[in-house]
Amino acid sequence: MADLAKLQNGSDIRGIAIATDEWQVNLTAEAVKRITSGIIKWLRQSNEEEYQAGRLRIGIGRDSRLSGPDLVDNMVKQALAEGVEVLDFGLATTPAMFMATQYEEFVCHAGIMITASHLPYYFNGIKIFSQKGGAEHEDIDYILAHTEANSNEKKGSVTTADILTPYSADLVEKIRQGSGVDSDKPLAGMKIIVDAGNGAGGFFADSVLEVLGADTSGSQFLEPDGSFPNHIPNPDNKEAMASIQSAVLEHKADMGIIFDTDVDRSAVVTSKGEILNRNNLIAILSQIVLAEHSGTSIVTNSPTSDHLKDFIEKLGGQQIRYISGYRNVINRAIAANEAGVDCQLAIETSGHAAFKENYFLDDGTYAVAKILMLLPQLTQKGQKVDDLIADLKQPVETQEVRFKLETEEFKALGRQVIADLEDYSVTGWTFNPENEEGIRFILSEPFGKGWFLLRLSLHEPLLVLQVENDQAGLIPAVLKEIKTFLDSYPEVNQTKLLELV
Repeated sequence: MADLAKLQNGSDIRGIAIATDEWQVNLTAEAVKRITSGIIKWLRQSNEEEYQAGRLRIGIGRDSRLSGPDLVDNMVKQALAEGVEVLDFGLATTPAMFMATQYEEFVCHAGIMITASHLPYYFNGIKIFSQKGGAEHEDIDYILAHTEANSNEKKGSVTTADILTPYSADLVEKIRQGSGVDSDKPLAGMKIIVDAGNGAGGFFADSVLEVLGADTSGSQFLEPDGSFPNHIPNPDNKEAMASIQSAVLEHKADMGIIFDTDVDRSAVVTSKGEILNRNNLIAILSQIVLAEHSGTSIVTNSPTSDHLKDFIEKLGGQQIRYISGYRNVINRAIAANEAGVDCQLAIETSGHAAFKENYFLDDGTYAVAKILMLLPQLTQKGQKVDDLIADLKQPVETQEVRFKLETEEFKALGRQVIADLEDYSVTGWTFNPENEEGIRFILSEPFGKGWFLLRLSLHEPLLVLQVENDQAGLIPAVLKEIKTFLDSYPEVNQTKLLELV
């Protein structure tokens, strides 16, 4: 039988669901059935009585991927054979599937989302929520190691259900309440367009924005299409962002919104066509939570700019830089609160944003909702969204370089390179101890003014270098020095760097 452990991707499951010339299918029907048994076994740990009585209920949703219906079908068949109640939600979003465990009309013991986020069409995967929150890495370990079939001698059932309607209504009510406007249509008179990238987020235009009074004409790629014919649904992708920028400017919109495939990430484009993602999105949301919770801390992943740290601190907040991975960032925020440190927001530069007030759920629509709540107030003041970060200094130049580690022991090699770099003495490089992932240096003359971070990729055999500089033309000098250092490591492929120096 196939080794299911190879399908683990941190705190979720991903694999190849459609064969290509390069890839063979490993997220097979058999694999999905075994994973379903593992999920049921995992749920039985805290719901054994419900399982034995035939009352264990799981909700299953999917994004627009071509392989989604078949994967759902196999999952449902296995769950029915093992005596489980199934709610088949059809097209859904990842955050909505968590809410299927919370809404009174569903109260699922687990919400399961069939998605591979922004990956190419031939991938698919499984994200899992219990009523307590998202599955952790160790939960996936357990699920993939306990795939024997379960039996309660009951006959399961399947019911078709709709999660996006109540989920949309919930968002509408929250935006109405948060806007401070005495109107059912607080967004009336505003033109806001949505780019769903043919993923699962198209509902946001008509079921949320239009209900709130916004004009959404000019929205694009709202129709679900798992071949993703227009661009990758990814707010961290340059082509995708260029597409929504162009649409905002062409239609003279007040704001543009773009989602990833399963809608747990988002980004915003201003009326001027400026992108609010990565550091800019973190700054906007930080300002919002700091206005509501003075002095709170914001957890981010490590590749954020020094300017962002200064911005947050000037607003009276604190930044906690932590290791990448959205579950890592969320769990760090939860731990901070448990230790008595108020932390209202956990957010990655990739766009995963989770608010304490919203179950620490990484939800692209809720992040956008927090911004939408401000729009009526900003309009009354004659301001725009981008005015909120007018004081956030932008780097003059940035550069990212990925180095492939050409050895099976790539993690050991990556850690060794990072450890050795700490002892590599260069005038103008100062080690920054306020960092918990990889190694970070502050840059000064003769390398300009900025920073760089070298870290090991979470899941791929890569070292990732990120450089920011406030002086033009000096990043190549940093890269040349990095090359000199890496020349001692022949298994670190410098091809991408050599293209830049």
